[in-house]
Amino acid sequence: MYDLHTHTLLSDGELLPTELVRRAAVLGYETLAITDHADASNLAHLVEAGSMVRESARRYGVDLLVGVELTHVPPSLIPALAREAKQRGADIVVVHGETVMEPVAPGTNRAACTCEYVDVLGHPGLITVEDARAAAEYGVALEITSRAGHNRTNGHVVGVARATGCLLTVDSDTHAPSDLMSKEARQTVALGAGLTEAESREVLSLSIKRLLQK
Repeated sequence: MYDLHTHTLLSDGELLPTELVRRAAVLGYETLAITDHADASNLAHLVEAGSMVRESARRYGVDLLVGVELTHVPPSLIPALAREAKQRGADIVVVHGETVMEPVAPGTNRAACTCEYVDVLGHPGLITVEDARAAAEYGVALEITSRAGHNRTNGHVVGVARATGCLLTVDSDTHAPSDLMSKEARQTVALGAGLTEAESREVLSLSIKRLLQK
């Protein structure tokens, strides 16, 4: 199992990074990305801090992806900050998409979907077909989320992704211990979003190496 979108007390989560890794390991996760909320003020610190937990994760049998979630960043600044995150050693860059639950700046989805340094567009809300086509071209995966509120548009995301051929991920956007999903819960979220059983198996077994080596 994988989860490419989680938070710790380094931003607005409840757990230390190692606590989160341990809980994920017990649930059977093989890959976990820690992607705390980031902007220009804390990006460098988050990448450095996450890197310090790699050995603990390895000892628990978890492949830790050090990352950030660029959050409420002006769209025009997303490419530069995403590039900086990768240059500083981030394995994965998530962008906080245009969820219907928050006042995300219009154009954020477009900026993320056309950026070679962005890997996942989190909770992209009512993403347009045009932006999804760009995501497919640039290898940016669209997220199906279990996060309350953000998950209201999962069905729309699946429909647009199916029409445009872009990759999908199933993530938790974990903030609290109870947010991490079991294997069964992940399957339920995928099917509930409108994926067929075959599509669900494909998305839930996504090759993370393939995604990140675009």
